[in-house]
Amino acid sequence: MSTPNILMTRIDNRLVHGQVGVTWTNTLGANLVLVANDEAASDPVQQNLMDMVVADGVQTRYFTLQKTIDVIHKAADRQKIFIVCKTPQDVLTLIKGGVPINFINVGNMHFSEGKRQIHKTVSVDEQDESTFRELIQLGIPCEVRRVPDESAESISRLLA
Repeated sequence: MSTPNILMTRIDNRLVHGQVGVTWTNTLGANLVLVANDEAASDPVQQNLMDMVVADGVQTRYFTLQKTIDVIHKAADRQKIFIVCKTPQDVLTLIKGGVPINFINVGNMHFSEGKRQIHKTVSVDEQDESTFRELIQLGIPCEVRRVPDESAESISRLLA
């Protein structure tokens, strides 16, 4: 098994939108955006909408979490992969499945009932907090950073 060239993994409940499809992709130099999400993997309408905001020359894949785990190690060396997930639980599932993720960028986790806001664009519930603590315990840095030119804030500091 080869090690896939994963440039960054981002948690964003909107998945792919302008900031992700153009700004982050260009900054990272990614040529493949891999959306690892069970719902998006089976929703062609959502896929078409996301494809519209991805920079020219960048490919997209929409895989379930399990398919991502099963095929990520088959990625070609030339593929510069930007993984986008909806929740921290999705990222933890990938890591426990053997996907070599060593850094997590958190973009947006919208506020909803039962969540508390820890950053302008990030709200968490008890399950999210527990998952972030597990990721941090695994030695994986997690930072909030909406756009590349913004300074990053550590999730561990925001959860304190």
